[in-house]
Amino acid sequence: MSASHDLTEELFPLTAQGAGRWTTVAGPEWRNPNGPLWGGYPIGLSLSVVAAEPEATGEPLSVTLTYVAALTAGEIEVRTRRLRQGGSVGVWEVDLRPAGAEGVSVQAIVTMARRPSTPAFLFARMPQAPEPESLPAPMSPGGARHFGAQAFERRTAESFPIQPQASSYSTAWVRPRLGPWDKPLLGMLTDNSPPRAFYALGHTVMTTTLSLTVYLHATAAEVAEAGRDWLLVEYEGRTGGGGTSDERSSYWRRDGKLLATSEQLVWYREVPRGAPE
Repeated sequence: MSASHDLTEELFPLTAQGAGRWTTVAGPEWRNPNGPLWGGYPIGLSLSVVAAEPEATGEPLSVTLTYVAALTAGEIEVRTRRLRQGGSVGVWEVDLRPAGAEGVSVQAIVTMARRPSTPAFLFARMPQAPEPESLPAPMSPGGARHFGAQAFERRTAESFPIQPQASSYSTAWVRPRLGPWDKPLLGMLTDNSPPRAFYALGHTVMTTTLSLTVYLHATAAEVAEAGRDWLLVEYEGRTGGGGTSDERSSYWRRDGKLLATSEQLVWYREVPRGAPE
């Protein structure tokens, strides 16, 4: 059994409850400051549970999540359903909900594939960035690490809090705290950046992820080659208005291998003003 498989089992301990039925327990350390679980948690859980399905073949190629309602810490019920299985590609549906809840909290579509050997090409280029060792280590107020900081160390030249500016483009180096890179951890990383609405409006808005799609271009072996090393992530938002804004991001191994890309749609709203004194 690989070290990454051991890590996945530790992060997402699954108990089979019958065909297409699983349960797990999410600890309070994965909660966002506003209460529900950090959005990266259901990404890793969805990828892990499909990999555990006896009839699943291949490895994760993409995952699309719709965040329907708050998913809370505690016992989680997971329901899976295979939608299609072809010769190389299979598609699975995953529903996540708090134990005993009637409605779905997070719905995911996971594409699995056997990866053939084909000629490779790359049009994109890894951006220039300061070496991670030259950047300051993040501070954890009170010594506590929660949600994304529980899983990742993030280093960037940005200053916080974020101020409105002319560009939403930024880069950050990220490495895993809990174990070597694998596809569930890489998927979790795709929901670990400041919302791009902050770069236009500052911290005058609150945000919630509506949907997120991760494209896992690299094979599982190519992801594993990163070990515990830093990955360079580049982020960019293109537009916002009518309550929604977008973000796209790319995930680079230090040697220039593009591992994954993601697209995210965010709902944003103005922070309520306090009543005048």
